[in-house]
Amino acid sequence: MSAEILVNVRPNLTRVAFVEEGVLMDFKEERAASPTLVGSIFRGKVLRVLPGMQAAFVDIGLDRSAFLYVGDVRQDVDHPPSFLLEEEDEGKPDSGASEESQEQTLPSTPIQELLRPGQMIMVQVAKDPLGTKGARITTHISFAGRNLVYMPTVNHLGVSRKIEREEERERLLKIVQELKPQGGIIVRTACEGAAKEDIESDLDYLQRLWSGVEKSYNKRKTPGLIHAELDVELRAIRDLLREGVQRVRVDDAKAHKKIVTFVSQFMPKFRDSVELYSGKAGLFDHYDIDLEISRALERKVWLKSGGYIVIDEAEALVVIDVNTGRYVGKKDLEDTILKINLEAVKEIVHQVRIRNLGGIIIIDFIDMEKPAHREKVMAQLAQELAKDTVRTTLTPMSEFGLVEMTRKRTRPSLVSSLCEPCPYCDGTSYVKKVSTVAQEIFMSLEREPGKAAAKADSSLVVRCRADVADWIYNEEQETLEFIEKKLGQTVVFRVEGDFHVEQFEVGDQLRPPE
Repeated sequence: MSAEILVNVRPNLTRVAFVEEGVLMDFKEERAASPTLVGSIFRGKVLRVLPGMQAAFVDIGLDRSAFLYVGDVRQDVDHPPSFLLEEEDEGKPDSGASEESQEQTLPSTPIQELLRPGQMIMVQVAKDPLGTKGARITTHISFAGRNLVYMPTVNHLGVSRKIEREEERERLLKIVQELKPQGGIIVRTACEGAAKEDIESDLDYLQRLWSGVEKSYNKRKTPGLIHAELDVELRAIRDLLREGVQRVRVDDAKAHKKIVTFVSQFMPKFRDSVELYSGKAGLFDHYDIDLEISRALERKVWLKSGGYIVIDEAEALVVIDVNTGRYVGKKDLEDTILKINLEAVKEIVHQVRIRNLGGIIIIDFIDMEKPAHREKVMAQLAQELAKDTVRTTLTPMSEFGLVEMTRKRTRPSLVSSLCEPCPYCDGTSYVKKVSTVAQEIFMSLEREPGKAAAKADSSLVVRCRADVADWIYNEEQETLEFIEKKLGQTVVFRVEGDFHVEQFEVGDQLRPPE
């Protein structure tokens, strides 16, 4: 399959798109003002140790304290934590376990015996701050190279399970054993077929990087950054540039020079694949990337057949619903449902990758009666997810047609990055009907009898939106007369154009003297 990596650079924003067969398969963007922290290393100061949570809050020089779970505190150098074995453990049943499930198995040593307030420690960011939560950190340091993941704080040698040929796995493991690294090594999927010289060069670079980090840590006396992760364009090149990628197109001369230098040093065989784009149309416009990004921000996504999926992001999970829409099928109902579900599988995985959805994801497929059809849909879903570079875990389909999956989340989703809660509905995604607001006005008026007795010569004034007042005069005239009779006062509506639809105020107004 032919693929391309597109790098769009602006003064304060860098965007990277991975396009395969003309289809956007992955998208990353990073603003200069708020780069990702994942992979960056800090000198941290323990602020509080919470035995009840088996966690600690650590000051790393950011606005919010970082969260350190006991499972991420270095204890046994022979057993690195599961998230560091992501590439090696891909394919294992528990490799994509959620954060919560991983934390159910507590380490033998409680956190209060490992850390104390005021202690200075070296930590690495594992997850960016999300919502109101601070960054999640670990004391297990790791450096990702082109061919290797180097873990200086553990003793472990492993090979990515995505390298399936046993003889190749044995060859690579033998090479890293001969190199005798000072620390742990995981051979990455991209290392398949690599020469010993390339692997040795990669390891030498990562070990020198670690040496520099140690010096920076010892030199710094206060909490703060000591090593920043690569820029987004270089991370994308490191992780996405592989066999099958025809070219890397960059629309900025400075970024092009930086990428060429990086590729020449670490992936020299791809050096000629990097080119400076100078077309009249914008790079992303030339490939309709912006159109695809806009589509990824919509709640409803249409399928080619006429069906559609609905994607709702909540704080706790993501729910994806599959619907037949305009598609009515040609043969029978079961065939129609199967076709929609199979088509939805590809689009769902596609949207999950582009939107960078993570955590718990629930997929509500259209109910299928035949077990063979369910198995076919699940097999297709597993096949599509296998192409994703982010680890996922898939559970069997329930009797209600629901599929639960987890996907590792290290950075905010596309919607969280590009959008903010609606200031009108305050992020609830709904507002009260005018009929509901009208009833609330009537209930508020009925609480006014005490004031009415004190000011019998006054009228009550209701300030509200025009559509609410119109509804009351047109649909609730009888109720309004009932309220006026009960209060012994007239009710006057004053229209306020700048009011929220749910906003109203009830007050009194003295009648002018006759």
